[in-house]
Amino acid sequence: MATSQSPPHARPQEARTVPADPAQLPFFVYGTLRTGGRNHAAYLDGLCAAVRPAVLPGAALYEGPGFPYAVPDPDRRVVGELVTVFPAGYPSVLAGLDRLEDCRPDGSGEYVRLRLTVRTEDGETEAWVYLAGPRTAARLRSGAAPVESGDWTRG
Repeated sequence: MATSQSPPHARPQEARTVPADPAQLPFFVYGTLRTGGRNHAAYLDGLCAAVRPAVLPGAALYEGPGFPYAVPDPDRRVVGELVTVFPAGYPSVLAGLDRLEDCRPDGSGEYVRLRLTVRTEDGETEAWVYLAGPRTAARLRSGAAPVESGDWTRG
């Protein structure tokens, strides 16, 4: 789970405090959890009620060691998918994704999970988004160039 602090450079209307009892929000996925990705098959296959294209405004995409990171950046966007999980499987999917992303309650993990607004062709909706944790985000901002397209599948 994420901390109650907004990530650096995030606009206040984008980042919200994660409630103690998380709602069954859809997930915005942008890397290996996208349809066809190795982690989609392992963590989401057969558990999705819907998958549709989506965009996360206010974030930049960075290449990681075999997977990407999203980092708050008001001038960029990340392309991905909005995944709605069947209610019966939701608790196990949420727990599995938190483990996969090394998402820790104190915010010290590889990723933090935040409730953010994403855009689909139908409008805006809130979703859980895994962003790079604070230490990783600082390292990426200081030395790596963002993926220009914002789409990990395109490079």
